[in-house]
Amino acid sequence: WRCGRTRATAARTRVRDQDRDRCEVSGPDFYSITSGSVGMTAVLRDYVSLTKPRVMSLLLLTSVTGMVLAAEGFPDRVVLLAVLVGGMAASGGASALNHWLDRDIDQEMKRTATRPVASGRIRPRSAFTFGVILNVISFVVLVTWANLLAALLAMAGTLVYIVIYTIWLKRSSVQNIVIGGAAGAIPPMVGWASVENSIGLEAWYLFAIIFFWTPPHFWALALLIKDEYRAAGIPMLPVVAPRSTTNLSIMLYTVLLVVLTLVFVVATDRLGPIYLIPTAVLGLVYLGLTARLFWDDTRPVILGLYKYSLLYLALLFVVVMVDGTIG
Repeated sequence: WRCGRTRATAARTRVRDQDRDRCEVSGPDFYSITSGSVGMTAVLRDYVSLTKPRVMSLLLLTSVTGMVLAAEGFPDRVVLLAVLVGGMAASGGASALNHWLDRDIDQEMKRTATRPVASGRIRPRSAFTFGVILNVISFVVLVTWANLLAALLAMAGTLVYIVIYTIWLKRSSVQNIVIGGAAGAIPPMVGWASVENSIGLEAWYLFAIIFFWTPPHFWALALLIKDEYRAAGIPMLPVVAPRSTTNLSIMLYTVLLVVLTLVFVVATDRLGPIYLIPTAVLGLVYLGLTARLFWDDTRPVILGLYKYSLLYLALLFVVVMVDGTIG
């Protein structure tokens, strides 16, 4: 009788699993929508979340900076709109593909466990399709209203982010953010190329600034959520190295970054004192906050450093735009 009951229970379980599978195939992609407007708003909100709007806004700022510096003023409106739309689509598409690929480790981290794909609100296949469509839109928009070089650079950014960083390095190397961070440094090159149809020295400098900014920025974040990265099996520097090594690495990269931003004004005739003075002040503050880690690396200090790094990059690129326009 006990065996018979077990078989019956197993049969009922198989039926429930089959019913669930059929619902997953034929039912709505994301939610059990009980009230139309509320449900559709939630779906739309999750799709917007897939694109990582905060990251996107910073990338768009750097793209426009590349355009303004190349044009030495306000760029052509049609090309500007193309770069904004194409940049939004490329950034959003790459982020959606990242959600699709990282859904397993996102579930292991408190910071990312509620993301749409990780939490099951959006199916992986839907996120993948969304990401691909956005990248196709980006390429078409840029190649049509900007130029082929800008479109190819945007796609290169997606490939670096998805293939080199997300698939290859993120889970396997402590150098993940050092090398993979190049993806976030490409947008100003897209902006420059959209105006000049080439990649000038200034574009490479903007690329290098973001490239050297990325590791200390993300290592500060990793210090804050080191245990989550460890639980997810991601070998970020604070997970695999002593705190002192991480602090020293942050300091070294910040020094290189600040020096690079100051040398930039010597390498181009498009920038002058309007850029140099605020950049020097921003850099000194950044160095001061970084140096503080050596005698006070408590959570509030690290959080302050992390937040300032975001402000630093945004203000730096605004200063470049201002000087590039009126300098």
